[in-house]
Amino acid sequence: MITPVAYLEARDPERNIHRAYSIAYGQDLFGNWIVETTYGRIGGKGRTLVTVVNNEEEALQYVQKSLKRRQSAPKRIGVAYKVRTTLDSDQ
Repeated sequence: MITPVAYLEARDPERNIHRAYSIAYGQDLFGNWIVETTYGRIGGKGRTLVTVVNNEEEALQYVQKSLKRRQSAPKRIGVAYKVRTTLDSDQ
């Protein structure tokens, strides 16, 4: 079962920047641990990458590394990502 972690958006209408980024992790039907990353222009089809990792710990490390990379967006694309949806583990 895939667990959604976060859905982020970066918007700057004046510069025509409308980006979305979501990340989730879990096990597939065969028991493999995967991290599913979807990104692209808001309203577009986007692109989904599925990365296979060895265990849950590696999946969480991959998620943390990916989210940390989103923090550098202001330097790269000129606008920061904002969290739109998260799933807390306490729910």
